[in-house]
Formats: sequence, structure tokens, C-alpha cells
Amino acid sequence: MTGEPATPDRAGVRWRVVVPVKEADRAKTRLQPTHPLARPALARAVAQDTLTAVCAALPPRDVLVVTTDPAAAGAATALGATVVADPGAGLDAAVRTGLARVLPVDDGHTPGWAVLLGDLPSLRPEDLRDALARCAEHPRAVVPDADGTGTVLLTSTVGPPEPRFGPGSAARHGADATVLELALPRLRRDVDTAADLAAALALGVGTATARVLAGPPG
Repeated sequence: MTGEPATPDRAGVRWRVVVPVKEADRAKTRLQPTHPLARPALARAVAQDTLTAVCAALPPRDVLVVTTDPAAAGAATALGATVVADPGAGLDAAVRTGLARVLPVDDGHTPGWAVLLGDLPSLRPEDLRDALARCAEHPRAVVPDADGTGTVLLTSTVGPPEPRFGPGSAARHGADATVLELALPRLRRDVDTAADLAAALALGVGTATARVLAGPPG
């Protein structure tokens, strides 16, 4: 990885992004799709669309996916991202595990650490690039979710950020970071409930999520 040329953003920051992805069988327990759609299949599709967008926004070598879900790990590997095993001790522990694998590269660019949640089915590559460019203007930054209380993106250019995810995480992260309520609805639309999924569909979702929601052909 260190031998490949860097691809800094327009602010001169080379971002390394950690994406935690929970095992699909245990993910999205508040999201109960109607029969015959299975919740694990939808969770895997959402994660796949998120990873596809991230690896199109950044060089895949700069993306670390923390997961023990076989489908998510396979998708990440196929995209060229690095897969790190989830220790199974919660979201913050998963994020710390990924961040511990992100080592600054002495390539003349400012190192950037970022954490992006893996449940953003409407995300486009340009949304993430725009968000990271805005975050690069601040030593530490947090982008809240659409509701304004959770966190979808956490960044730092002064060392690995301290994850404090869970309900109300935007305020906790904002205690030592700049809160950026960016006009990027596709980036900020995470999916935990049926209402969230409906909002994501209104924005437009990736091909994997659309395929699963369409159901089997015929």
C-alpha cells in the first residue's frame, strides 16, 4: 500500500476511511421489511452500495472495512479494500480496531483519518468527496445524520478520532470537533427504520439495494 501513489483531496489531505459493517444477521434489527424480503439480505445490499460508493470516491487501498460478515468482506475484497476482523465488542471497538490499522504515510500530504458508517444506500462518490473536502477545513469534524443526532462521518487530521457512537453521538463527537450539518442529504441518510428506508428510496439508492427491494424476477 505504501508504494502506491497517494491521491489527496483538493485540500491536500490523504484520507484513510474506516467503514464498520455489522454482521447482516444481527444488523438493522429495527428495520423489519415486509415478506418475502429478508432483513439480512437488505442489510448486506445497503452495505454493498455504501462500500461501492466509498471505493469509487477514494482509492480502495485507502479504505478499511471492519467486519466479520462474509458477504461484506467479499464485496470489500473484490473492490480492493482492506478487510479487518470485527472484534465483536460493539461499534466503538470495531472502529478503534480499524483506526489502529491506519498508519500515516510519509508522502508529503496531510494524513486524514475518517470513519464512515456502512448503512448509506443513497451515497454517491461525489457526496463523500465533497464532505471530506469540507471536513479537511477543520482539525476534527463530525457530520450528523439526517435527524441531526447520530453520526455518519467522523474525521480528524490531527490523529485518530475517538469514536463515541450510539444514540446522541453527534453531540458527543461535537464536544471536541466541528459539527458540519452539510447539505448532502444522500450522505446523511442512514437507514435504521422503515421510514429511513423510504426516505433513502426517495433520494435514490444504489443498485444492490434496488435489486433486493425489487424482489426476485417474475
